[in-house]
Amino acid sequence: MSNKAALSYDQTAEEILKYKEFDEQRLLEPISEGKWSVKEIIGHLYYWDRFILRNHVPYMNEGANLNAFPNHDLHNREAIEYISVFTTTGSLIDEFVLNRRLLIEAISGIESNAKFTIGSGKRQFTVDKYLKMFIDHDIHHLKQMNERLS
Repeated sequence: MSNKAALSYDQTAEEILKYKEFDEQRLLEPISEGKWSVKEIIGHLYYWDRFILRNHVPYMNEGANLNAFPNHDLHNREAIEYISVFTTTGSLIDEFVLNRRLLIEAISGIESNAKFTIGSGKRQFTVDKYLKMFIDHDIHHLKQMNERLS
């Protein structure tokens, strides 16, 4: 993995750490009508990191075919249910940051030019190309959260 990709991926953790300064109630309010709260968005990102760390990273080798991504709607519902174990947004943020850093450490050990596919797809991924999808996903959600909290 390139240093740029690692820095971008870690930058989300740094940004989310700042949210611990906000009042809990503010983090529990939906970002807009019918949308998730900041806590739920963080939980959504956390649950995807958890999936990646457990189900993809250990198998990212040259020529590997990784398991397909789960059904996004179902996975996202599971994420929202799962985060109910966190009594505060601050405790979720701490777990998110810890998990994100474990993910970066694990993924940093993968050969950067190893190519693999996902599910029935033919598209070849390297670690950087794979992470780019999730960095873009992070950026999308960070923008939503920052707009809500500004």
